[in-house]
Amino acid sequence: MGTMTSDPPASVTRDVARLRAALDDTLPTKTASNLLIGTWNVRAFGDLTEKWKAGPRDSPKRDLHAMTCIAEIASRFDVLALQEVRRNTTALHYLMGLLGPGWRFITSDVTEGSAGNGERLTYLYDTARVQPSGLVGEIVLPPATDGPVPQFARTPYAAGFTRGTAGCQAPGLVERFLVGNCG
Repeated sequence: MGTMTSDPPASVTRDVARLRAALDDTLPTKTASNLLIGTWNVRAFGDLTEKWKAGPRDSPKRDLHAMTCIAEIASRFDVLALQEVRRNTTALHYLMGLLGPGWRFITSDVTEGSAGNGERLTYLYDTARVQPSGLVGEIVLPPATDGPVPQFARTPYAAGFTRGTAGCQAPGLVERFLVGNCG
C-alpha cells in the first residue's frame, strides 16, 4: 500500500507515461505565441484516499493514482477552471503539491445550501505563463421591484489574468483576459 510520500508503483508510472504520450498527441505544446485555457468538472473534488489504489470499501474512490493523472493533465494548461471543488480541499492541496511551486490557485467561497452542494469554483494557473490581474467576481442577479429574484444555485465566477511581454509577440504588450467558470 502506498502513501502520499511514497514513490508511485510501476503500474502508476506506466499509466502516467501512456497518458503523457496521449496528451502529447492531443494537446498543443505551450509556446510563447499561445495560451492554453481549459475547464474541467472534476466530480466531487474534495477528499482523497491516501493510497495508490483505492479498495472496494474505500471512500472516496479518488486515490493517489488518480491524483497523479489529474496533475499530468492540469500541467498542460496555463489556466484551468475546475468545477465541483468541495469544502474539503485535501485533494486540491495535494494537486498543488504535485504541480509544484510554480502553480497557484484562486478559488471562490463554498456555495451554501442544498443546491450549492458544498462546492466552489477554482482556477489553477501556471505562474510562469500568467498572473492574476486582480479582478475576480461572481454574478448575482439584481433585485426586482416585484419580488425576489431566484439566484444561481452555484454562482458563476470569473477571474482576470494577464500575460506580460515574455509571452507576447509585440514588445511591451500586456495581454489581459477574463475566464468565466460556471458550476
